[in-house]
Amino acid sequence: GGRVRLLRPEELPEDWDPWKDRRLTVWEIVHHLVRALDTDGEMGAARLLRKVRAKKEEARLLAHRLYAVCERQQRATEALAYNTLVGSWTEIAFLAREDRGEERALFDGP
Repeated sequence: GGRVRLLRPEELPEDWDPWKDRRLTVWEIVHHLVRALDTDGEMGAARLLRKVRAKKEEARLLAHRLYAVCERQQRATEALAYNTLVGSWTEIAFLAREDRGEERALFDGP
């Protein structure tokens, strides 16, 4: 008893809805964004980011911070996940801002 651990992003529920989460944290947002980016690409992460606009900047800063901590501690797998989110952030934010993000994906080709 009394043992706990943090869930890895891939263990988080895909149907998570931040609007229904009564204890929404920036930590949780970042890890759901990592999961969404990994499973659904930039459009999936953008759909999620659109729902958490009020905490968007905090999430970006935490992702940067977590990347730096993982790099320093030589935790390559975690660092890569955060770095991928940070590296894609501009595009994800653009797609989240644009209601036409879905349309844009249609023109990007197969």
